[in-house]
Amino acid sequence: MGNKTLIYKQKVLDNLNEAYKHLQRLNDAYKQLEKINLFPLDEKKFSKIIHDIEYLAYSDQIIYRFSKLQDCMGAKLFKSILLYQGENTDKPFLDILNQLEKWGIIDVDEWFEFRDIRNEIAHDYEDNSNITVDMINTLYQRKHRLKQILDTIQEMLK
Repeated sequence: MGNKTLIYKQKVLDNLNEAYKHLQRLNDAYKQLEKINLFPLDEKKFSKIIHDIEYLAYSDQIIYRFSKLQDCMGAKLFKSILLYQGENTDKPFLDILNQLEKWGIIDVDEWFEFRDIRNEIAHDYEDNSNITVDMINTLYQRKHRLKQILDTIQEMLK
């Protein structure tokens, strides 16, 4: 294994560790809200979150950590995987995603759904409770998929 390959592998590991950290914090915040039976979320429960500073902090943590996780994976981790595999990263993001899909790491359509959730939730968080409730519930149901993607990458490095 060449020196460059070791450097690229370390970059993947660093990005992977950062992603796992964001995912853990995301899960921790969900667990705190689960303790008080707020999931699945509905309008009434969301109102309870918005009007309680502690619950709102957990909700904000979910939004923040999901955004950071999605950014970390899309902007750093995916590109570092391509570099580690000897691929060019100077190409459109869709081409990067398509390559990762060929390797069985992600599903491109699913990734765009996660991106749409991130964009929607960041813009309409407290202004449109219907959309926010739906997005937070969708993320709650599908957060395990983010872990699967990270676990697949980790396995690939072995």
